[in-house]
This record gives sequence, C-alpha cells and structure tokens, in this order.
Amino acid sequence: MQQEQTTYKGTNRLIIGIVFGVLTFWLFAQSMVNIVPAIQSDIGISSDLLNIAISLTALFSGIFIVVAGGLADKFGRMKLTYIGLVLSILGSLLIVLAHGATLLIIGRVIQGLSAACIMPATLSLMKTYFDSKDRQRALSYWSIGSWGGSGFCSFVGGAIATYMGWRWIFIISIIIALLGMLLIKGTPESKVAQTGSKGRFDTWGLVTFVIAMVCLNLVITRGSTFGWTSPTTIIMILVFLISAFFFFRIELRQTNGFIEFSLFKNKAYTGATISNFLLNAAAGTLVVANTYVQVGRGFTAFQSGLLTLGYVVCVLAMIRVGEKLLQKIGARKPMIFGSLITAIGIALMAMTFLPNLIYLIFVFIGYAFFGLGLGIYATPSTDTAVSNSPEDKVGVASGIYKMASSLGGSFGVAISATVYGVIAASGNIEVAAMVGLLTNVAFCVLSLLAVIFMTPQTKKAVQTVQTNE
Repeated sequence: MQQEQTTYKGTNRLIIGIVFGVLTFWLFAQSMVNIVPAIQSDIGISSDLLNIAISLTALFSGIFIVVAGGLADKFGRMKLTYIGLVLSILGSLLIVLAHGATLLIIGRVIQGLSAACIMPATLSLMKTYFDSKDRQRALSYWSIGSWGGSGFCSFVGGAIATYMGWRWIFIISIIIALLGMLLIKGTPESKVAQTGSKGRFDTWGLVTFVIAMVCLNLVITRGSTFGWTSPTTIIMILVFLISAFFFFRIELRQTNGFIEFSLFKNKAYTGATISNFLLNAAAGTLVVANTYVQVGRGFTAFQSGLLTLGYVVCVLAMIRVGEKLLQKIGARKPMIFGSLITAIGIALMAMTFLPNLIYLIFVFIGYAFFGLGLGIYATPSTDTAVSNSPEDKVGVASGIYKMASSLGGSFGVAISATVYGVIAASGNIEVAAMVGLLTNVAFCVLSLLAVIFMTPQTKKAVQTVQTNE
C-alpha cells in the first residue's frame, strides 16, 4: 500500500471543522461526568447502570477505533469523518429521547462508535494535509478540541444542565456536528492506494478483543453489585483471561492483525501510546471530584462546574505552549512535566479532610494544575505518535493511539467510580473521594514512568519514519 499523493493544503476552515467534530465527543459526550445526579433524578436510573453508560462511550470508542483507523486508510478519511459525525447526531438524538436506561445506553454506544470513526480519520487528515510546523499547529488545535473539550465538559455540561436541562447538552452537540460537516465540505478525499492482494479482515482478533474488554469493564463497574467472589464475577474474569490469551495468540501469529504490533517496534511511538493511556485514565478525576462536591459538599452541577474553570483556562492556554516547547526542546521533557504537574493537581483535590472554604480553594488550584499538566503534555505526545507512524499505516497508528486515550478514559472512569462507590457505601464519603482521587494520582505517576523509560531523549520535534514494507 502507498499513500495517495495530493497537492491540496489544509486550511483554517478544515481545522475548525475537524475541531467541531472532535468536540462532539470530548465536550458533549463526556459532559455526562458532571450531570450524574441530574440524570438519576430525571429518568430514575441506578448508579451502577449510569456508571456503565458513562464508561460505555469511551469503551466502544477504544474497541473499534483501530478498525475505523484501518477503514479510513482503505476507504477514505473524509468518508469516515462524515460517518462519525452522522453517528454522533444519531447517538445524541437517542439520548435526548431517553426516558429510561435502554435508549441512554444505546445512544452512548453509538457515540462511542462515532468517536472511533472521527478520531483516527481526523488525525490522519492532519498529517496528510499539513506539514512540519503547520502540522504541529493543526495538531495543537486538534488537541484543544480533545483535551480542551474534556476540560470544558464539566463547566459547560454543568451550566447547561442547571439552567436549560441536561438534554440540551446533546441537542447542542447535534448542532455542532452539523456545523462540522458543513465546514469540512469540499475537502478532497485522502486514502491509501491499494496494491497487491487484499488480506482477510481479522474477525477473530476483533471478537476476542471485544469480549475481553466488555468482560473487564463489567467486572470493574458491576463487581461490587454482583459480589467480588460471586460465580458471575469469577466467570467474567475467566472469560476475560481466556479471551485476552487467544487475542494475543491470534495477533502475534499473523501479519494482517487487528492490532499492528509491528508499530510498537518504534520506542517513541510505544512510549507516547502507553503514557497517553495512563494519563487519560486520570479522567476519573472529573467523575469523583464532581460527584463528591455535589453529594458531599452540597454544590449544584453548575457550581461544581465553576470549580473547573482553572482547568479549562490552563489546558487551553498551555496546549500552544506545549507546541512551542515541542519545537524548541523536543517532546520528552514536556511530556514528563505534564504528567508530573497533573499528578500534583489531583493530589491537591484529594485533600478532602480540609474544611469547606480551604478545600474549595485547593480544588480550584488542583483543577488549574490538572489543566496545566494536560495542556503541556497534549501536543508533544500526539505529535510523537503521529510523526513516528509509517505513511501507509498512519490511520491504524492513529487509531491505536486514540484507542489508548479512549480505553484509558473508560477504565479510569470505571475504576475511579467503583472505588468511590464501594467506599462511599460504607458512609464515609470523604475517604471515598480521597481514595478515588489518589487512584488517579497513581495513573499519572505510571504515565510519568512510561515517558521516562520509553521516550527517547531527542530534541527533534519531527522524526522521519520509513515503512518496513
């Protein structure tokens, strides 16, 4: 396979359209982390089912994002972006119409499939239609949509839920998706020219991966309800282990696998992907902190959203700073600083033993550090992954990188919410929130270690990678 040649150069309109597409997931779909009490009181869904609904979007995004990345390379990145935006509209519409768990969960699954299409396809478009510093600038704005959107989700979601009703979050998401489709209209198609024989799709690799991930997610989110030593939980753990074993066995024995393990021969790509997974797992911070200040400190969704303003401002401001640091000193140091600062911010929020006013100050400052760290980390990490991907596999490579984001976020939210829920059930909400938040500190520390030990020391912001084919 070879990359199709094009003389088209990316425009600001294309960047804005892509950012709107990314926002449909990272801003609107992720706003559910701040409206848990509002949804529960409105449609009467249990906390267990709501935790599943929250994590399902990121889970299904993570499961299918690599498949979508490969389809984008083969059939067209613009085509997959359009499909993703249509799915986003459909998923949001189902959630707007939901009056029980069924439509809510189906809508969340469709939103996950939407993100699976949009993320790798738009990253590939950034690499195809932008070069050098222009690409780094485009990726910065892509990161603003992604990391900045995750920052805005608490504030925007809380404000809309408090003053307009939580369903309006998803109505506005539909409008943004339509605007994104309008802005990217006219962009030429981008795909890999097909040569030679076509390999069979890795169906069994995908099936075993889906089974393993769903079982693991159910164990994390429903284990306390089923009972950690109940037959149901034990069976799901066994199914997960067996499926994971067969998945790795299948993938390592073929060249046309669901996961391109050959990509991980590049140490820089591997370090960026693993640290990205772990730092995204810290998304559980938003669920625990927002739920705690609403349930434990009596805040409204809008008031808890106001506490995240420092996060929003810092993540947006620092993304471009991260881009400049990347160009000046390379990716490794900004990724290290970003992981460390994020951990410090979450640690400040974990001090739930402090009295009201002092604690709220610590939370506000903690959110600011949280955004500061993520903003510094975002562009260097994304550029490291994209620039270290072979030209004919950039869709798949981007898919794996974003799979790390989505699965990290899904399992981080599920683990944090479970830790918080299990301890809170004993009546000690302060300890529950502290332990839940410290869990996210641990994710940041592991991300830091992944960067230190796996990301090469280099001052080159862009590395040329040759395909092994």
